[in-house]
Amino acid sequence: MTSPEFPTYSAPVRLSDAERDRVVGVLREGAAEGKLSHDTFLRRMELALIASRPEDLQALTADLYTEGNLSHRVIGVVGGVSAFFVRLRRAWHAEKLPPLLFPEPGPYPLRIGRDPGNGLRLSHESVSRLHAELTFQKRGWMLRDLGSTNGTLVNGRRVTGMVPVRDGDMVGFGQMCFRLTAR
Repeated sequence: MTSPEFPTYSAPVRLSDAERDRVVGVLREGAAEGKLSHDTFLRRMELALIASRPEDLQALTADLYTEGNLSHRVIGVVGGVSAFFVRLRRAWHAEKLPPLLFPEPGPYPLRIGRDPGNGLRLSHESVSRLHAELTFQKRGWMLRDLGSTNGTLVNGRRVTGMVPVRDGDMVGFGQMCFRLTAR
């Protein structure tokens, strides 16, 4: 019960960043579909950033919703589920990789390739004769591609120059993949 002496005060509802992000996404999509001119898009973006009430945000996108809105939501959900399964497949695959133990640190790098003179010989046709080398430096282990034909990968990214590697990283030499493991 409120008394006339103490009027109740209801604080204005603060817009969340998620609400603003949703509106910005709808505006971006509307501009990409040609529903908004460049100037209109920029002005509505400004208004979205300074809006203080949910009604202000709704007014900015009211004319952009069409019957295809449900299809956009379905596509978004399917995309999210698909991305989840891609991440799950990568995680599952990564756990099944054979381990590659770091060697004892020494003054010389560990050469990797098909050549019999390498410290680690990989006899797969996708591996170059002198494929890569693993070196221990003050900062830790470093991996360098030696100009191989099929490339050297660390966690799915191709190596250019020297890159740091550590326990648990996934490394690939041509089509051969391993999980680096400390002793």
